[in-house]
Amino acid sequence: MKVSLLSIVAGCIGLGVAYRRPSMNWEPKYWRDDAQDLQKPLSSDAEFHYEILRTMAIAPYEGSDIGEVLVAAQQVKPGDYESYYSAFYSLAARVDKQAQAIDSSKYPVSARQAFFKAASYYRSADFFLQGNWSDPRINTIWDRALASFNSAMKLMSFPGERITLHAKDDNFTIPAIFFRSGLPGPRPTIIMGNGYDGSQEEMYHVLGQAVLQRGMNVITYEGPGQPTVRRQQNLAFIPESTPSRFGGYLAPRAAAFEHRIAAVLAIDGIYDYGQANLDGLGPLTTVFKSGNSTLFDYIIKEALANVTTETATRWAVQQGLWSFRVESPFEWMTLTQAYNLSGLTNKIKAPVFVASAEDDQYFGHQAKLLADHLGKLATFHSFAASEGAGEHCSVGAAIMENQVVLDWFQGIIARDAGSLAAASACYGGSDGTAGAA
Repeated sequence: MKVSLLSIVAGCIGLGVAYRRPSMNWEPKYWRDDAQDLQKPLSSDAEFHYEILRTMAIAPYEGSDIGEVLVAAQQVKPGDYESYYSAFYSLAARVDKQAQAIDSSKYPVSARQAFFKAASYYRSADFFLQGNWSDPRINTIWDRALASFNSAMKLMSFPGERITLHAKDDNFTIPAIFFRSGLPGPRPTIIMGNGYDGSQEEMYHVLGQAVLQRGMNVITYEGPGQPTVRRQQNLAFIPESTPSRFGGYLAPRAAAFEHRIAAVLAIDGIYDYGQANLDGLGPLTTVFKSGNSTLFDYIIKEALANVTTETATRWAVQQGLWSFRVESPFEWMTLTQAYNLSGLTNKIKAPVFVASAEDDQYFGHQAKLLADHLGKLATFHSFAASEGAGEHCSVGAAIMENQVVLDWFQGIIARDAGSLAAASACYGGSDGTAGAA
């Protein structure tokens, strides 16, 4: 029995900064200077632009409404986390109220779609709050997002089923959702995780609904360090059991250990996450490698306190500290060095679709590096900026991206199993210890 595994990354991680000048006044520039400016910015703040686009991008799969997101975007001030929170929280609360006012017994589709949108907007409101761990909104808003999503799931033709998986040593649990295609007989099941800052609920809109439309089942899940597990179990990322926000690295790592996996998607592919972080440090790399944690932490924290530091850099570090549950930037950077595929790609037996976005602003050459190490097992595909798919993970081009990757995936399953209906799945994940259940 093979596991049909598909791991998608819905966003970005990594420090990914480049220096303007080597000095104690750390002035990082997170966004790539050579990226093609082919889209009209949704905000003059590059990170806000990406996150607004991310929310807007799930509109084709009931995750948002474009007009609502555009109105909210106009209320967001560059670099101002609170304005981002206020704009999307107000939108979430309004849409949530609308959803609750709908008679779901008469109009289940209308209610479902409104609840799904409310959940998405609550998640957007929460996105930049992790810099202050004691902010109560980190939990209260997340609870509202989960409640709205649960209300929506109940109104699906085949409601999603929340399940709880137990880790092998039973020291933590893995929340998951099983979505049935509704078709009879054994169906391929795609197991997908999000990651660094993304939820399994978001994955339903990014990829899950597209999979269901193609007659396959879906299992989404979260592990240590991810939004719900970090909140409810206070567990940070650990290399042995981390799902995927950097799934472009973690899904291939799973395939190195679990050979029942039928195929893997690495979107966007990552070979060495730790090195990708180091590449962004510029002259600060010398400080990090010297082991001078005091100086390293001082420089980073000074940058975080500086309002002129780019939003992308502040968010990447703050989210990293929160999701890895450490207060020291040096410790966080040290922990990330464990995330690489060195010595593992030769253990992978399954075919791997390695995606790259032409203007990937976070991981640049990492996808090609992964494909090169995989050799003949890799199918490398670069999504073009001229087609609106150049952002990291091709955010904003969901329908086209899903068409390309799922057509490839279905082709692999059909080739190996003789027919899609003959393929089956047990358990897989974008972590390093994928196992069977």
